[in-house]
Amino acid sequence: MEFALTTPALLFPAISLLLLAYTNRYLTLAGLIRDLCDRQLNNSDGFIVGQIKNLRQRIYLIRNMQLFGVVSFFLCVVTMLLLFLGQTLPGEITFASSLGCLLVSLGMSIKEISISVGALEIQLNSCEKKRNN
Repeated sequence: MEFALTTPALLFPAISLLLLAYTNRYLTLAGLIRDLCDRQLNNSDGFIVGQIKNLRQRIYLIRNMQLFGVVSFFLCVVTMLLLFLGQTLPGEITFASSLGCLLVSLGMSIKEISISVGALEIQLNSCEKKRNN
């Protein structure tokens, strides 16, 4: 298989869209955190503490997802530079590293999604508890 300059270029739109999605998740969570902190000051509901704890985990995961996504993007650019300079083997190794970082980022995304389901469970349990009282 020939490793051409266009191979790492194929990841550019995918990584860019992924980083945009991660940023949107981050901004949404930041708004939720601010809202829940305000609600916590006015009301000492137990579920709010659980939600804030859950959101803290998610925000750190998203930060790391973004970090690995950016490193993946950076390594794609380095790969293209190496291939442009005729350094095929270092380019292949760098591209493999880029793919590895992308996989780590996607794995963290899966973990973050599972944690977000936990946050919804906390919310649903709180709603059921209030309805039964």
